[in-house]
Amino acid sequence: MTDHLAYLVLGLGNGAVYAAIGLALVLTFKSSGVVNFATGAVALYAAYTYALLRTGELMIPIPGLPKTVDLGQPLGVFPAMAISLAISAVLGVLFYALIFRPMRNASVVAKAVASIGLMIVLQALIAQRAGTSIVPVEPIFDLETISIGSSTAPTDRIWLAATIVVIAIAATLMFRFSRFGVATEAAAESEKGAYLTGLSPDKIAFSNWALSSVVAGLSGILIAPLVALNPVAYALFIVPALAATLVGNFSSIWLTVVAGLAIGSLQSETINLQGTYDWLPKTGMSEAIPLILIMGFLVVKGRPLPDRGTIVRQALGRAPRPEHILIPTVLAIAVAVVALLVTSGSYRAAIVTSVILAVLALSQVVVTGYAGQVSLAQLTLAGVGAYAVSVLNVHLGIPFPYAPIIAALFATVIGVLVGLPALRVRGLPLTVVTLALAVFLEAFWFRNPSLNGGVNGAPIETPRLFGFDLGIGAGEDYPRMAFAIMCLAVLAVVGLCVAWLRRSSLGTDMLALRANERSAAAAGINVPQTKLTAFAIGAFIAGLAGALLGYQQTLATPEPYAVFLGISLFAVMYIAGITSITGAVLAGIMAPGGLLYLLIDRFLHIGDYYAVISGILLIVTVMANPDGIASTLPRIRWPKLRFLRPTTDTDEMPAPGVGATTIRQSTDDPLLVVRGVGVKYGAVQAAKDVSFEIFPGEIVGLIGPNGAGKTTVIDAITGFAPATGSVTLNGGELSTAAPHKRSRAGLGRSFQDVELYDDLSVTENVTVGASRSRSKDDISKRVRRVLAMVGLIEAADTEVATLSQGRRQLVSVARVLAADPVVALLDEPAAGLDSTESRWLGGRLRDACDAGTSILLVDHDMELVLTICDRIIVLDLGEVIASGPPDLIRTDDNVIRAYLGVPTAEDIDIDPAAIPELHIPKQDPQEVMP
Repeated sequence: MTDHLAYLVLGLGNGAVYAAIGLALVLTFKSSGVVNFATGAVALYAAYTYALLRTGELMIPIPGLPKTVDLGQPLGVFPAMAISLAISAVLGVLFYALIFRPMRNASVVAKAVASIGLMIVLQALIAQRAGTSIVPVEPIFDLETISIGSSTAPTDRIWLAATIVVIAIAATLMFRFSRFGVATEAAAESEKGAYLTGLSPDKIAFSNWALSSVVAGLSGILIAPLVALNPVAYALFIVPALAATLVGNFSSIWLTVVAGLAIGSLQSETINLQGTYDWLPKTGMSEAIPLILIMGFLVVKGRPLPDRGTIVRQALGRAPRPEHILIPTVLAIAVAVVALLVTSGSYRAAIVTSVILAVLALSQVVVTGYAGQVSLAQLTLAGVGAYAVSVLNVHLGIPFPYAPIIAALFATVIGVLVGLPALRVRGLPLTVVTLALAVFLEAFWFRNPSLNGGVNGAPIETPRLFGFDLGIGAGEDYPRMAFAIMCLAVLAVVGLCVAWLRRSSLGTDMLALRANERSAAAAGINVPQTKLTAFAIGAFIAGLAGALLGYQQTLATPEPYAVFLGISLFAVMYIAGITSITGAVLAGIMAPGGLLYLLIDRFLHIGDYYAVISGILLIVTVMANPDGIASTLPRIRWPKLRFLRPTTDTDEMPAPGVGATTIRQSTDDPLLVVRGVGVKYGAVQAAKDVSFEIFPGEIVGLIGPNGAGKTTVIDAITGFAPATGSVTLNGGELSTAAPHKRSRAGLGRSFQDVELYDDLSVTENVTVGASRSRSKDDISKRVRRVLAMVGLIEAADTEVATLSQGRRQLVSVARVLAADPVVALLDEPAAGLDSTESRWLGGRLRDACDAGTSILLVDHDMELVLTICDRIIVLDLGEVIASGPPDLIRTDDNVIRAYLGVPTAEDIDIDPAAIPELHIPKQDPQEVMP
């Protein structure tokens, strides 16, 4: 027992560093909304600065200048520490001023990607300026021990943990009681509110960035005597630190510090258990601790879909639809073949490497560019493919080409496991999960000699097909043309498949959920299934790339699949264009070991700074051009190859009704029955015992004062809010069905805040809805018909992000109606329209209803509601207070009280026409927009 306690105490050293870095993460996130992946690199920079100052040298990070400056004599502990922390503070201020202040309105994911670029720059600079050899650091705390039963533990770990706890106490008191702390909390809650009260969010952010960098630097300095200075190890301290910060929800200092200390102690204890029990794996156990903690936290805290009002913005750029791809594909293959034929040796090897890494980049295009899931584990999945090929070749005797295909399928299984957290989280937490999984797999498998990993590597046999040698060769034949052509063929096939995916309905589904998961689910897209499909496809492609890398190197070793190299490759892919096939090919050319890298190293002699340049370019790309370099290339209008096929006249469309072929017969049975629906958020009863029916051929209005619960009721009916009661459509019970299943059953809906797919065109937005329609009409015809009905046919190819608010509302309505729903629930479709446009929209909604789609309409335009609705249901404080035809509702006492805010017990004596919300001018209800 005492041995276990001693190891727990021993782990307090690393745990204190995790806690300190986590504390620094909380400070930067509170003040500027940035999850700074470079925090560990800042700690590393401070530690190296301190170590060199203790030897009398100051590190100069600027390339071209001397690496260090001789100070004449070594500095003492406190002067060296003070200078190092001052430099850390300056770095924090510079990082915020140059990078994150200009990005203050960017998404959290975009800021995180920029911080990954910063981490790459710092780590590469340190490795280049200080080298990778171990720098000894003298102890700061006294080297004493304490007895714990029959075991002993060093006291320096305890002092280090105590120091971080004291800092945490000071930070907690500062944020709770000081004016600066209160101002920071206020600015974190509302930047606009901070400005209105005379606070400066910029000054607050500058101060917190300086403070967080000092805390991170101090942790690096204090741990330096305990953990050998290594450029990679310190940067990856960010993984357990992020786990601790997630436990603290990026806001609680105490929870973050306690979690950090606990992670360090548990990691130390796992090392003890590995030595005690032979059946435990000898590597990877300590890396599993933060992964398990992250997964557990996300299972508890994560949600399958974002809540209403949650802002999930992406900054990944447009994913262009590949058109006329046959000619450019043939030309590209021809150019590549000629390049391979005219080169040899290292140049041909660089081209082969570019081809293989382009295949890997295509996996990132699918997962991140199309599906919007930022994964840092794609190179790790390639490593899974390489090591699996070795097992299949050497141990199971499975030959080529079956071995790489089976290995890719195995990588697919791992990829689906990597993607499972995406079912409950999105954005930054998912990125953290993929990074933690990559760290775990590298340690548990790639560096584990008990499996087929380890430093000696796993041999891979030469690929042969029908007796023909496809191997890379050796000596003067290296690399052989047969191997190069095989890799090029794989790239061509995978590239064409990814192009088909982008043009398919599955690809459109991926882009839809990338843009807006709630809206995608409302359109009938199975969001969890689509996410896992994207991870599976991406992992299969990555597994193929890994198999090719294994055949290229003839040996699977950990170094080519290291986590940090994977992060560097992610940076290159982002720079090249992570959303397009062209970007993937460019990424292969630009990647370390690729053709561009070789040329720069040979002719410009700056290969040592390639990682630095990549990190800087990643930051610039995120800030200025999320579409990447591929978007800046001139677009060539390739001729379209026409093949003989039957033609259809898409211009022969019925007049603007939604579905002349799908008119539903009116019956006495209701289509939608809502009974006793209630929604409760904590102590707030947002909706209570709401019941009503909608019959065929009806437009029913749902009105009420602000905060009455109208949108909440729609959320409950469509499955976006947990609710009691029952919802029945066409006799089928939907109360327990997921949102996408309710949509496919015939419940269409729009959203109060529109929630379109901003990366897609108007036609693609509407096509998402039309692709799951029960109508037998051709999808393209139905889309054009609906666009004509709402007056958007001329804007069919326009990106919806460029439309006015009113036209965006029309796109939202068109997307719902294109699905030919049984009942359409429209939430404020006239928002942003003037009175004439609103009356015109009312006519179109009546056309849709006459064509067979009943409508539940929520809108504050009472002229629209009272004019076109057959019945009106009135909510107040979440309860139905009136129901009936418009004329009856206008004079109902309960409705008048609700809109005037008069208590029920008080008498009222007022003309209903005096209430603007219940009064409409004399207008021709059939007036249309000119």
